[in-house]
Amino acid sequence: MSVEAAHPGVLEPTSRGIGAWLVESFIEERGRWILWLPVLLGTGIGVYFSMTVEPPRWIGGLALVLATGGLALTWRSATALPAMVGIFTVSLGFFAAQLQAWTAAAPVLERRLGPVAIEGRLAEIDPLPSGRRVIIEPSSIQRLAADKMPARIRIRADKGSENLLPGDRIKVRATLLPPPSPALPGAYDFQRRAYFDRLGAVGYAVSPLERIPGGGAASWRIAVEAVRTTITDHIRAALPGPTGAIAAALITGQTHAIPPEDAEAFRNAGLAHILVIAGLHMGMIAGLAFFALRAFFALIPALALRYPTKKWAALGTLCVTFGYMLLSGATVSSRRSFLMTGLMLLAVLADRLNISARAIAFAAIAILLYEPVAAAGPSFQMSFAAVGGLIAFYETFRKRFGAWHSRSGALGRTGLYLFGICCTTMVSTVATMPFTIFHFNRFPLYSVAANIVAVPITGFWVMPWALASCFLMPLGLENLALQPMGWGLDVIAAIAHQVTSWPGSVLSVPTMPGWGLGLVSIGGAWLCIWLGNWRLLGLAPIATGFLSILWLTPPDVIVASESNLFAVRATDGNYLLSSSHRSQFSEDAWVRQAAAEAGPTWPVFGTSVDGSISCDAAGCLYRAKERAVAFIRDGTALEEDCKKADLVIAPFGIDRRCRRNTVVIDRLDTWRNGSYSVWLTLEGIRLESVADWRGDRPWSRRPQ
Repeated sequence: MSVEAAHPGVLEPTSRGIGAWLVESFIEERGRWILWLPVLLGTGIGVYFSMTVEPPRWIGGLALVLATGGLALTWRSATALPAMVGIFTVSLGFFAAQLQAWTAAAPVLERRLGPVAIEGRLAEIDPLPSGRRVIIEPSSIQRLAADKMPARIRIRADKGSENLLPGDRIKVRATLLPPPSPALPGAYDFQRRAYFDRLGAVGYAVSPLERIPGGGAASWRIAVEAVRTTITDHIRAALPGPTGAIAAALITGQTHAIPPEDAEAFRNAGLAHILVIAGLHMGMIAGLAFFALRAFFALIPALALRYPTKKWAALGTLCVTFGYMLLSGATVSSRRSFLMTGLMLLAVLADRLNISARAIAFAAIAILLYEPVAAAGPSFQMSFAAVGGLIAFYETFRKRFGAWHSRSGALGRTGLYLFGICCTTMVSTVATMPFTIFHFNRFPLYSVAANIVAVPITGFWVMPWALASCFLMPLGLENLALQPMGWGLDVIAAIAHQVTSWPGSVLSVPTMPGWGLGLVSIGGAWLCIWLGNWRLLGLAPIATGFLSILWLTPPDVIVASESNLFAVRATDGNYLLSSSHRSQFSEDAWVRQAAAEAGPTWPVFGTSVDGSISCDAAGCLYRAKERAVAFIRDGTALEEDCKKADLVIAPFGIDRRCRRNTVVIDRLDTWRNGSYSVWLTLEGIRLESVADWRGDRPWSRRPQ
């Protein structure tokens, strides 16, 4: 047997030509082709969401029909069929995304309303550090016609929600607003998320929530939410404070009650995955349930000797994990974990070995077809990136780890377990790094150190007590398990805070461009899916994707969508913000995306420390890169600024005469187009608004 036959792809491509080498490598790994289906499906979904103009509704269906016809014509062609399957899969992804966007359409509030009287059914209750955030399916909203009424609204309620459950009918007075647009071009698009959640308004209650007759669960989803809320209340009653909030996050998936300082510590220590129910938790619950059920059946010889109790345990574990998925809110990560765990349990029932790589491919396909918009979110991207990277890593080194394990004693196996945690943490951290940078602009540097201590505590102490508390809760004995669970959580929280306090614990990174993330994703898929040496070709797009950060230039000026908050880039690279109406949400988004910091506010009168901006009673003047930007407070200096400044920004409307001589951003511009990013150059001024960045899509309709 030749070396090439024994090790596909080992020979250098120069020995037979690059083209021939690629073709031969591709054919040799035809057993892995199926793993590209979710990648191609996601590509079609990505094409739909990256468009700046909404395509006609018939486009997706027509493309799918044509691709289906192409499949039928090439069914017997071994050469053309793989390409046609790829085209069909991309078309299917595009069609699925367009179909979801079409079916998710619901009325959206057009302008601020209220306070108004609202009646409806509670759909969800999400505890916060102070008060609760509730989602209501309204039946009536004062001063709003039925055809304009949103399907769901979300309000913050500080009073009156303590004894309510999802399914209850309530009334409340609240102020409602349209879902907010992104804080600046390229930032998190809450409007898109709200559109697909059929959330047409947000706001806050100005009166306590009151229960009215006619309540009760209207659907199984609301019934599940009622159970989640009840369990969360029991947990927080037994474990008050941050400990109870963290315990609820691990059991019911409700994370918003965790105090911001604790949530920040978990993120900066690289332990945020512990707070998000995913493969770690699902695997632990499945292992505990399977072990407990097998042990129970083994205690009954009449069953253990006559019946396939291993399959019974697998079936029982499948039910437990399904219940845990529902209890956790059926998030993208928990659905992915359940699907993969379920496939392994079904493999036990069918007496067949399960292929992990195909399991994750099946899970990805199922989620993408059920909820295509999930592909655009960090939960899906990071969850599948981490698991895909881990599967590829352990496929490569499984035999070596197995040999080490078989030759090791008890002490060696303990060391191997800790080494496995290090490898798992490092691989998952590297695999999720581009998505962490893109969505959160941060990278925890000490995550390996934190995880090597926190993960064993989670697996061997916290999760067993969490499972026990769920079984004891119907008996009113949950405190017996929740108290020791809380001890473990306190230790993990202390680890998070300790690691976060270390110098340079988190690295701030500017947002990666969308095309850069796409290159990294394709390169990562190439590296993880193939087995031969040609997989290393994936390193090229990965490196290019990371280098794309160098192409970024943070904006010099940022204008909020309400024209009441501005930021300018100081000489040290940080942002100086205007002193009026500072918005913590906008400020955090602005400085995070540029990997900068918020400096002092502008002076009301006088000049900033770096001399870049000077203010008087009429407004402020910012100078950078030989350009002048005027921020006008009132119209007294408008005529002069329009003549001398390169850009004029005002919180009120400016007539056309000023626009003839200079670039203008006024209240009408921000009302129609959202926030603006401005780049000053020696050649001129470049503007980009949220409307320019998103285009005309169903979730980004411009005010009329």
